[in-house]
Amino acid sequence: MAHPSQLGFQDAASPIMEELLHFHDHTLMVVFLISTLVLYIITIMMSTSLTNTSAMDAQEVEMIWTVLPAVIMIVIALPSLRILYLMDEVCDPHLTVKTIGHQWYWSYELSDYGHVAFDSYMVPTDNLTLGQFWLLEVDYRVVIPLESPICMLITAEDVLHSWAVPSMGIKTDAVPGRLNQNTFITTRPGVYYGQCSEICGANHSFMPIVVEAIPITAFENFFTLIQEV
Repeated sequence: MAHPSQLGFQDAASPIMEELLHFHDHTLMVVFLISTLVLYIITIMMSTSLTNTSAMDAQEVEMIWTVLPAVIMIVIALPSLRILYLMDEVCDPHLTVKTIGHQWYWSYELSDYGHVAFDSYMVPTDNLTLGQFWLLEVDYRVVIPLESPICMLITAEDVLHSWAVPSMGIKTDAVPGRLNQNTFITTRPGVYYGQCSEICGANHSFMPIVVEAIPITAFENFFTLIQEV
């Protein structure tokens, strides 16, 4: 999860987030190179009294500042398109979870292991225990199996919401009357926090998301206990 004075992204918990981190580093290096080149040119122009009288008719310069930006755009666009297609890839999920955004909480439905439905509310500040995070902890977490394709079906009941978990590279809008889909895989066990990322009303900041990834055997035992209860 995020921590105070953090400058970078959260650690990746899914293959898609790893790709996004690599793309961010790749693009950031391009930005640094362009910024350094522009700063160098500005410094040279300000520190010399020499001028080129043919600068307005230099075909070589025109060619360079036309071709170079085009090459840079291709270098950035190709990896970006690859990640977009990876994010839209549809696989055969091991578990399908339907999440519905409300003002101001999330509700979840899991039908693959029998019909399980529950609401997930933020834990009030007065009820937090030692080790729980303020404005991030919920009373019922979404439990998913580790290293298994998960299909999230996301919608809303009232207004626009957005189901987002940064460490998994997930941010999908919840639109009333529309069912959006997102597929992901968690690569390591843990508890991952997110929040609604669409301004949805007065309590927009008080509808967090908590996803807990556990091994598949523990997940099956967990749902067996729930069905018995």
